[in-house]
Amino acid sequence: MRTRHVFHAVDSHTEGMPTRVITGGVGPIPGATMAERRLHFAEHRDAVRTLLMYEPRGHASMSGAILQPPTRPDADYGVLFIEVSGSLPMCGHGTIGVATVLVETGMVEIHEPVTTVRLDTPAGLVSVGVQVTDGAATAVTLTNVPAFSVALDRKIDVPGLGTLTYDVAYGGNFYAFVPLETVGPDGIAFDRTRKDDILAAGLALMDAVNASAGHRPVHPEDERIGGLKHVYFAAPGSDAVHSRHAMAIHPGWFDRSPCGTGTSARMAQLHARGELPLHRDFVNESFIGTQFTGRLVDTTTVGELPAVVPTVTGRAWITGTAQYFLDPTDPFPGGFLL
Repeated sequence: MRTRHVFHAVDSHTEGMPTRVITGGVGPIPGATMAERRLHFAEHRDAVRTLLMYEPRGHASMSGAILQPPTRPDADYGVLFIEVSGSLPMCGHGTIGVATVLVETGMVEIHEPVTTVRLDTPAGLVSVGVQVTDGAATAVTLTNVPAFSVALDRKIDVPGLGTLTYDVAYGGNFYAFVPLETVGPDGIAFDRTRKDDILAAGLALMDAVNASAGHRPVHPEDERIGGLKHVYFAAPGSDAVHSRHAMAIHPGWFDRSPCGTGTSARMAQLHARGELPLHRDFVNESFIGTQFTGRLVDTTTVGELPAVVPTVTGRAWITGTAQYFLDPTDPFPGGFLL
């Protein structure tokens, strides 16, 4: 057995979506903040992400997180979120996975019935409350970074689909929201047999939005956070109490979980429409039927935009531990996607 590098991991899934938590082997990433570390990692060490996320060690829908020393004194760990599409400012399902791993492996001091974990992320400090029974994490509630609506009823011409009307909101990443029944001349059924059509529509909308300076979203306080890589296709009958959706993600896969940052953005969108008040539960259901429960607990501002403070509750399960190697003769040192 030969290897020039060893990465230590604890694998988990959050309501169906994997989080490969890298606990060792990367080392400290340069940067005074996690946002700076994210940029440095993307520019200089992105092959680590592709090695761990792409085939043959991962797959086309893989997601993970790299633990780091925190850059601020009020955090327990720093976290860099990675997936097939790149390095993310924030990831809700990944946060739930990371917090579960930290508790169940004893990497944080455990208190029952609730252990508080504070994570330093590129999007800001995220506080997580882990419900613990007999040492096991039974549910995780994260208080996310502020979420805000960017635009309502925006229209754009999408090749092959015509003019689409969509909303945009931020919940740690930018999301477009589109009712599935409005896509194309006859709409698209909320059915897994139509997944290829839904993905194609999502990617086409992303391309159209990102190619237009007037449509491409940019964070008002950090221009390094911008662009659209997620489209939330709402199923018929979805409302501000219970919403079902298919989440299309660049470069071409679905979120298996209900999506934590997507749930936060969805609540910001519904709040901007006057449909979701503070302090009321909102159930967000994924394409495979798993659920997160969200709640808006406060209002604030981001730049000059009105914003809300969201919480998201879900559960993760540890699926295994592993050491990932890089043999010096491996023909795919950065992995591959097919």
